[in-house]
Amino acid sequence: MSELKRRDFLKTTAAFAAASAAGGFSCVEIASATSIQTPMVDRVSVRVVIDGAYNLFLRPGEVKGVKIERPPRESDYRRAIHNEWGLSLFIESQRATEQRNIMLDFGYTPTALLNNAELLGIDASKINALVVSHGHYDHFGGLIGYLDKFRSVMPADLTLYAGGEDNFCTRHQVLAVQGMPVQGEPGLSQWGTLDRRELASRNVKTVLAESPAVIAGHAFTTGQIKRRTVERVTGGARVEYAMKDGFGCNASHFAPADQLGKIVDDQHYHEHATCFNVKDRGLVVLSSCGHVGIVNSAKQAQEVSGVQKVHALVGGFHLGATADPQLKLVIEEIRALNPDVIIPMHCSGDNFARAVRETMPDKLIQPSTGARLTFGA
Repeated sequence: MSELKRRDFLKTTAAFAAASAAGGFSCVEIASATSIQTPMVDRVSVRVVIDGAYNLFLRPGEVKGVKIERPPRESDYRRAIHNEWGLSLFIESQRATEQRNIMLDFGYTPTALLNNAELLGIDASKINALVVSHGHYDHFGGLIGYLDKFRSVMPADLTLYAGGEDNFCTRHQVLAVQGMPVQGEPGLSQWGTLDRRELASRNVKTVLAESPAVIAGHAFTTGQIKRRTVERVTGGARVEYAMKDGFGCNASHFAPADQLGKIVDDQHYHEHATCFNVKDRGLVVLSSCGHVGIVNSAKQAQEVSGVQKVHALVGGFHLGATADPQLKLVIEEIRALNPDVIIPMHCSGDNFARAVRETMPDKLIQPSTGARLTFGA
């Protein structure tokens, strides 16, 4: 996006936020386009609340200074951690005596999120901020159900950081199986919409963080991620740039005028990564899905923070369907980045984990739903 288009976008989005408030839902803010002062923390712990696999035999230990803790055992044998396609992470950070807690993404269903949060002992009253990485249902599906149960005990000024306006667009999936029911355009099925009116009705303020933003004084988001490597935009979902009665998104600046209201390929303009600068370690980059590339995400974090050392790449890297020639190129980009550890989750793919094991075996950590990873002292 050119600087001129960017300025036009910020003006358009600010005007849209004001109009939205006047139309009956409010609590929308725009992250400042000015540069941020990147915070530093002493320690970060990431609890995997939802992911696709549970490993009862995960070995506790330490890899390159990263502490690995296995999921806790439930005293009631009839209860179990739920796995599903999606991701949710509970992040605790520490700076001296100051602690902050962030919930990053919310899985596919409130059923799994509420079950696992209870079993893992996550205290909703101690959550300082929420982050949604992008507008795919497997990352926000549990959010409203979680708020319905716990909003009354959460901070009055609770804020959700979203990557930008297109987080609120309606998504559609391409049907790959013949005979599946079709809603709307032939060959497509609706895949949900994050409705900001529901957030506002639960007194949650939304910050559209197209520009980098500091979260709860400890974390920062990358803002919009530049595409600067060999990585390709991946992900088969399609997006509808349209709004009706406050539902959907106003994203006319993303597509030619003749595409407005149509269903087009999702370019993931406003997927952002959540990052920490850990003292004496470097950057911990949490890429929930990495549709625009994990290396692109890390390079954006470096640019935003001014910190070049990457300690850890964590989360979904969306390489599961990537063919070997392209995967090898991405692996080489990661090798050049030289992170201390690589921790694939969710949509990263077994092929990616195998490739890392073959090329950088000393860097690979494969966690489990319920596990906790700690970075720093």
